[in-house]
Amino acid sequence: MKIADKKTTATELVKTALKKAKEYADYNIFTFIDEDGALKRAAEIDAAIARGEKVGKLAGVPYALKDNFLSPRGETTASAHILQGFKSPITATAVAKLEAEGAIMIGRTNLDAFAHGSSTENSYFGPTHNAVDFERVAGGSSGGSAVAVALDIVEFATGTDTGGSIRQPASFNGVYGLKPTYGCISRYGVVAMASSTDCIGFFSKTPEDMDLLMSIASGQDPKDMTTLPDYYSEAPRGSLSKLRIGVIKEFDNESVDADIRKALKEKCETLKKKGYEIVELEMPALKYALAAYYIIVPAEVASNLSRYDGVRYGFRSKESENLNDLYLNTRSEGFMPENKRRIMIGNFVLSSGFYDAYFLKAAKARTLIVQEYEKAFLKCDFILTPVSPNPAFKLGEKVNDPVAMYLEDLMSVSLNLAGVPGLAIPAGKTNSGLPVGLQLVGPRRSDKKLIEFSKELI
Repeated sequence: MKIADKKTTATELVKTALKKAKEYADYNIFTFIDEDGALKRAAEIDAAIARGEKVGKLAGVPYALKDNFLSPRGETTASAHILQGFKSPITATAVAKLEAEGAIMIGRTNLDAFAHGSSTENSYFGPTHNAVDFERVAGGSSGGSAVAVALDIVEFATGTDTGGSIRQPASFNGVYGLKPTYGCISRYGVVAMASSTDCIGFFSKTPEDMDLLMSIASGQDPKDMTTLPDYYSEAPRGSLSKLRIGVIKEFDNESVDADIRKALKEKCETLKKKGYEIVELEMPALKYALAAYYIIVPAEVASNLSRYDGVRYGFRSKESENLNDLYLNTRSEGFMPENKRRIMIGNFVLSSGFYDAYFLKAAKARTLIVQEYEKAFLKCDFILTPVSPNPAFKLGEKVNDPVAMYLEDLMSVSLNLAGVPGLAIPAGKTNSGLPVGLQLVGPRRSDKKLIEFSKELI
């Protein structure tokens, strides 16, 4: 980041990013590229530097914005047909903080519509391709953002993580991806998926960049009552000596790809050589995580998506003779199949007669999972696990098999249910050359130390 010392200019950086975005157009990374707006903002920053004015920590740095963050620049569609045509009158708090420090958004990235998915194949605009293997998925839901960073188009990108939507695509594309502690970064101005598990985070190439982004974006926001006071920027880095690293016994089995298990063992050996203690953990309550997640999250999805009716904003069906037809036709045409599936599941588990049988039991299971992590962190300081049981799979391989797709979230969803931070880190490659990622998990509010410790695994 050499803008202020005049080794380069913001305009040159933005032009390079835009050129790369066009070169990789076949990967279907962006839903919108703001060439004019980005170049205008770059020129303003260059002029400020020429006048000797102080500029922000991210001055002139191009970044990509996941297309479920609200901003007046371009349409905010969340990659869904039903939001086409919607231009936001507000700016998400996270976006405002980044741009106040001089970051320049060059475009909006593709995602599974409303962030419902694990492959970015559920986008109305078509799938994004993996950065390493064009025939494979980018991961999801933040696939476009992960690939934009992995292909070196931008220095960083925003993401949202409701059950692994940052960590899994980061793992599939060989970059860093952080899901912070729940409430660390404001969700104001981000299209809601499931309000009790949604987290705002980032993709970056290095832990140092992730630390900088977190120091800028974290903190309490009066517009989001779930945000925490700014513990991040004030947190001491703390000593990394004599830390105990937990490995979850239940995640080391034949259902996990052999190359991923090998990467985990190699990283554990690296840590042992550096003097860290490896602790085996038994966390039996995690077996309920996936089932609880796919009850709780669809219930919240059904509630959050009820506002999209074709009346107030976005897409409206023209084939309607009355109000009921308008609702029916707009939602039938505007939502992707996965959106409809989650709405139906959510309304079912919340319905009279089934609430106690499903939703209430899932809520109780969630409490057990929270307690399981609390007990685990009495035995260790951090946990090292796979992000996903498999590396990136082929496009079309699982998109028509919802259960197979949901199983890809097996190792990631428990963090969201418990509200703890997780950082996906590059951990080598499979024998066929696909990226392998592992995730470091810490107690709540340990984000800074988690990022610092990740350098020990490089």
